Amino acid sequence: MTSPLFHPLAVRGITLANRIVMAPMCQYSADPDGPDVGAPNDWHIQHYGSRALGRPGLIIVEATGVSAEGRISAYDLGIWNDTQVAAHRRLTRFFRDNGVAAGIQLAHAGRKASSPRPFEGPFGSSEPPADWQPVAPSAVAFAPGKQVPLALDRAGIDEVVSQFADAARRAREAGYEVIEIHAAHGYLLHEFLSPESNTRTDEYGGSFENRVRLLERVVDAVRRTAGEATPIFVRISATDWVEPAGWTADDSVALAARLRERGVDVVHVSTGGNVADARIPVGPGYQVPFSRRIRQEAGVLTAAVGLIRDPDQAEEILDAGDADLIALAREFLLDPLWPVTAARQLGEEWSLAPQYERAEILARRDERTKV
Repeated sequence: MTSPLFHPLAVRGITLANRIVMAPMCQYSADPDGPDVGAPNDWHIQHYGSRALGRPGLIIVEATGVSAEGRISAYDLGIWNDTQVAAHRRLTRFFRDNGVAAGIQLAHAGRKASSPRPFEGPFGSSEPPADWQPVAPSAVAFAPGKQVPLALDRAGIDEVVSQFADAARRAREAGYEVIEIHAAHGYLLHEFLSPESNTRTDEYGGSFENRVRLLERVVDAVRRTAGEATPIFVRISATDWVEPAGWTADDSVALAARLRERGVDVVHVSTGGNVADARIPVGPGYQVPFSRRIRQEAGVLTAAVGLIRDPDQAEEILDAGDADLIALAREFLLDPLWPVTAARQLGEEWSLAPQYERAEILARRDERTKV
């Protein structure tokens, strides 16, 4: 393999076969109640299984609630009980059988919890009555008309740390090889980081050191539970896009350096999600500059994400040293076999599952016989 996109990457106790990552994307398709609440079902097996056949280096399963109250919606995946663990094993076994590393994103939605599924109504529509009370660092709603969360007390904060630790233990029991902690997109851990949502005056609010305290406690707890051989990723929003008032790129560089010292292996660099009316200059690769800064200034491996669609674009990001991994989301929805598409475009040999290999052989023969 000559393309950097297909070079392996060793991260702690595992080696990713290539630099392609399927980023977490909520499917909002788990059972909302009953004995199988929050457990992966046939939809998830089909959805993730079809992407695994393209053999990216890593698939990170969508935001998975560390508690029932920590879900974005009642239809989110969860990993707060043993029934869910058994169902998750169906996914990790299929990933492993197809040479794909299995990752999971552990999440708590904070003030964005107890929301409807986004495809059940127009974006920004009025929310129905909440099924449960969201919690947050402070009693500050995400936007006008949204439910005001309950500010966590210190016992509640301790419980959140324990929930992440327990979820990490269950994730390892389920066969996940990589654990990603979700501290982005305006969910609970990001809410603590940002002064836009954190107005506390105790040891978890005010200064930068206080606002990062909960995330650092969660990282430490997950590391103790998951063990030294397990790679830990942390997904962050590198900016709230309301600088200098909110969480900033400078804050993210400083945080990433602290996370590296605590044993975090990869910082997965996204942006936004915590300020409803932030103006975000969306465009191809618009978040890559933040990945570049964090990688260069904090000395930690990064995953770049955000409107990375073309294989040549992905290759250029790696060649430039802007990231170590390329995470794709929507492109995997449109093209489940995106690694195959990338290999063809970049002139790399790529082996498909044997059930599909005949189609690849015929496609290459047709290419050779074109006039």
